[in-house]
Amino acid sequence: MSAHEFGHQARQQPPFDEQSTTALSPSAGGDAEPPPGYAPFGEAAHARRRRRRPIALLAAVAVGAATVGGAAAVGLQQLVGDGGSSAAAPVASGDNASSVGGVSEVAESVRSGVVEIKASGSGGQSTGSGVVISEGGEMLTNNHVVSGTDRVEVTFEGGRTETAEVVGTDADHDLALLEAEGDGDYEPVELGDSDALGVGDQVVAIGSPEGLSGTVTSGIVSAKDREVTVPKGSEGERSGQEHWPFEFGGGEYNGGVGGSTTTYKAIQTDASLNPGNSGGALVDMSGKVVGINSAMYAAGSSSGESAGASSGSVGLGFAIPVDDVEKLLGDLRGQG
Repeated sequence: MSAHEFGHQARQQPPFDEQSTTALSPSAGGDAEPPPGYAPFGEAAHARRRRRRPIALLAAVAVGAATVGGAAAVGLQQLVGDGGSSAAAPVASGDNASSVGGVSEVAESVRSGVVEIKASGSGGQSTGSGVVISEGGEMLTNNHVVSGTDRVEVTFEGGRTETAEVVGTDADHDLALLEAEGDGDYEPVELGDSDALGVGDQVVAIGSPEGLSGTVTSGIVSAKDREVTVPKGSEGERSGQEHWPFEFGGGEYNGGVGGSTTTYKAIQTDASLNPGNSGGALVDMSGKVVGINSAMYAAGSSSGESAGASSGSVGLGFAIPVDDVEKLLGDLRGQG
């Protein structure tokens, strides 16, 4: 098991995983069953059929909900379909309890606020994602996506491209605040409550893995407060490394993290993340951003193996909790 830094150019195909839930069973009760051979007719039969319809509908909704779970990776434009539009979200705690619908509805509610980021400088180029947080064009991303670069270009949903200025960075939390330099009408996302997330709650990840803008994957919160250690160096200092290295659970992935490191507590998710998802949104089922995606495990990318040997996400991704992000926004804005 190993990991990719997904703030850099993609080199592998994103995987496709699925999970399912168990359909609900109708509760006991109601009229007693008729004796053998009895066949209702007329108004009595009609009334009995009407009483049974809500139970059948409940079973259909429960089956529909089973199609929502898991880590099915699909392009944003392919989400709306008969199965996705009719699926009901599972009951969850915290903000997840107020659902806007299934995965397709959640993706639709935030897609205009998630952008693709391309940054370049003397240390090379990087590709990642970002999240618009104000009507003035402020965007959040990972520090490792833009650190050490001279030019940042942002592509919005629909294809509009603008340059952006790096307003402030926080290497300790791997965060950066950007501001678009155009005069466009920006559509921000709504920030949620990451503390209210519960283990097992469903979440949706949106970003630009492998340069595929607007890609959506789904999964659950696997754990909270996982300690992830990453380097604090700039892009130039780590230009010889292909992927963003990090340490987790006593293991070191994507090469050494170097001498200067920082550790933060992250949300762990099994939503599929791949190179390019860095800085993108982790969203709860109420359509609110609860994390900034930042690191991932991947098979075949450990030290000494080529990038071509990697087979993508294995369902172990990490995101910076949005509650921590909001505490740092004032300092990031103050650097501008």
